[in-house]
Amino acid sequence: MAFEENSTASGSRRGVPEDWFVDPVRLGVPGVRQAVTEDENPLAWQTDSLCAQTDPEAFFPEKGGSTRDAKKICVSCEVRNQCLEYALQNDERFGIWGGLSERERRKLRKRA
Repeated sequence: MAFEENSTASGSRRGVPEDWFVDPVRLGVPGVRQAVTEDENPLAWQTDSLCAQTDPEAFFPEKGGSTRDAKKICVSCEVRNQCLEYALQNDERFGIWGGLSERERRKLRKRA
């Protein structure tokens, strides 16, 4: 099996951080989850993101594709700032994060 070949003795894949996935059940229902400090789970904001409730393909358009639909969703997202901050801190190079494309985030970094 391909997964077994790429697995380590501990059962995780090589090169994939152990904390890459946040169990949505543990975090609760979007909009009504219990308060979680960033120290406990720095990615807890993701459960309240509107993109998590929509088609992810809109947020990762092909080169030259439209970003309009994704940005429309981001405008009304209550965790937009946390999303953008995450993308800037982690140097996300692909997709729409916090309502900005990779090119727009690059310009923002240059201004800072």
